[in-house]
Amino acid sequence: MRKWGRKKRSAALVLGEDWESLTAGSYTRLADNPEVQMAVGYISQLVASMTIRLMRNTEQGDVRVRNALSRKVDISPYGLTTRYQWMSTVVKNMLLEGNQVILPHTSQGILTDLQPLPPAQVSILPKGDSYTVRYRGREFGPDEILHFAVNPDPDYPWTGQGYRAALKDVVQNLKQAGKTKNGFMSSKWKPSIIVKVDALAEEFSGRAGRKRLLEEYLQTSEAGEPWMIPADQFEVQQVKPLSLNDLALNDAVTIDKRTVAGIIGVPRYVVGAGEFSLEEHRNFINTKIMPLAQSIEQELTKKLLVSPDLYFRLSSMSLYSYDIKELADVGGNMYVRGIMLGNEVRDWLHLSPLDGLEKRVILENYIPADMIGDQKKLNPKGGETL
Repeated sequence: MRKWGRKKRSAALVLGEDWESLTAGSYTRLADNPEVQMAVGYISQLVASMTIRLMRNTEQGDVRVRNALSRKVDISPYGLTTRYQWMSTVVKNMLLEGNQVILPHTSQGILTDLQPLPPAQVSILPKGDSYTVRYRGREFGPDEILHFAVNPDPDYPWTGQGYRAALKDVVQNLKQAGKTKNGFMSSKWKPSIIVKVDALAEEFSGRAGRKRLLEEYLQTSEAGEPWMIPADQFEVQQVKPLSLNDLALNDAVTIDKRTVAGIIGVPRYVVGAGEFSLEEHRNFINTKIMPLAQSIEQELTKKLLVSPDLYFRLSSMSLYSYDIKELADVGGNMYVRGIMLGNEVRDWLHLSPLDGLEKRVILENYIPADMIGDQKKLNPKGGETL
């Protein structure tokens, strides 16, 4: 019969007490990973800076509406934070957790607050062909809350999955790489000089003897002073420690960073794996920020508005990294063609309006548009009426 018990094992000790510094542990939250934080923070920062406009459909086009509701949503949607902080929280929780639930508060039919509920305290549960949201023992139907979701679940399209599953392995790899790098750089097991001694000699067999050897032969009082050692008892070799390049750690980290950027949908320069590109940035605005903003617009419009000709729109004008010269050139060309007012151009440039620039003008003599037919050069008799 085999006897079970403690078995005496012999094993090689790798890096001694530094072994713990090279193990990354079992679980890493997305919010704790620096690359994920950079990517999510960048997206939330851009979306939170977009103005939320209340728009109305008209026969001549859509016009902006300014009233108490538009001010509430765009200026102070939640009493405990600013609009920027509120929207930033919404976007971060959407990306990290997959869902963000907002509980509207009203008083006598007037919207008073849009409270973001902590995702950890919210349960989204199927209920027949619909679902219910449970928060602190209370249940809410889909029509009682605002529910922002990202990466919809294929079986339950009304809830978001986020990117936790897709990022799980790569985030763990990045954490392990960071621990390996820190442990490697701080490890004491990287001597650049190895001294071979005769271990059979009695004076070198113990710790005290080896310490006395170092003090007696190898320690010097001045930098650059040569060592004087017995030729028969010592052999000195210089060794080159492994570097991070030898471990190919930097290449692996770069690949993982690019994977994080690709999954979340940000340019590679955001996570430190590439150089800034204006074209890449503008493509990122069109393909990532605008679809995310549209999902927020649609939920706000669907749940907060009753009138069929009203809708919310997040303005993307400030996101395209236009410099002052580009704005001035575009605004100037549109102004002289009568497409924009002079004060609209000044507003683009963050300048206060001026008197006299509230009328449209047309290229040529820069006269008001309603006076185009009064130009003398259009009259063959020097201004006399035919």
